[in-house]
Amino acid sequence: MEIDLIDFDHFTPGLSLAGGLMIGGAAAGLILFNGRIAGISGILGGLLKMPRKDTAWRAAFLIGLLAAPLIAAWSGVAVVLDVKAGWGEILAAGFIVGLGTRYAGGCTSGHGVCGLARGSLRSLVATLTFMVTGFLTVFVRLHVIGA
Repeated sequence: MEIDLIDFDHFTPGLSLAGGLMIGGAAAGLILFNGRIAGISGILGGLLKMPRKDTAWRAAFLIGLLAAPLIAAWSGVAVVLDVKAGWGEILAAGFIVGLGTRYAGGCTSGHGVCGLARGSLRSLVATLTFMVTGFLTVFVRLHVIGA
């Protein structure tokens, strides 16, 4: 059995570094200038609780997330979506992720980016749980189920 550790056809360290710097910069800017944590589930959840005084920055943040791939494509960077799942799987996965963010009190961006940077033990436990669950899910799907 051959195990590939790195998919060199899709290995993009430069783009990954740039993306990480942009995410870190956005998270740092949001906390420095707005005093808020850049947790996507919390930002979206807060936007859905109307009426609120802070709707504008929440909407702007989410619009920026959605606009980023469009801007990248417009500027000539190839944006390739290759999802090997049906709508049922995508909806089930989204529901499970939503449950996880409720139980963890935040999402991977809130805990993994902002919480770890603040030295939060709760965020460390949550991030380790997210990561281990993801690793196990991929392992079971690829090597046990064989999908």
